[in-house]
Amino acid sequence: MAAKIKKGDRVVILAGKDKGRQGNVLKVLPKEDRLVVEGLNLVQRHTRPTQADPQGGIKSKEAALHVSNVAIVDSKGKPTRVGFRVEGDKKVRVAKTTGEVING
Repeated sequence: MAAKIKKGDRVVILAGKDKGRQGNVLKVLPKEDRLVVEGLNLVQRHTRPTQADPQGGIKSKEAALHVSNVAIVDSKGKPTRVGFRVEGDKKVRVAKTTGEVING
């Protein structure tokens, strides 16, 4: 089945500590049904010093979210579900709220 959410899509978080915040998808992990959103769901990692990072210390990084906890943002800035439609010989993603084709 085609992916409903892809890398580069603008999404809004529906549940969790960052509920209501928006960001761009950095990475999609389809086998785990998870994705990473830029600047959201930050967690702290304690890292030991290495040659690449002699300082070490506590670093913030984005953690993966379950795909059910995010929704694509439509052209009006509202969260929307994604459907599919065949236009010509191509299968395209469509926003359920507006019916517009989602680029990508």
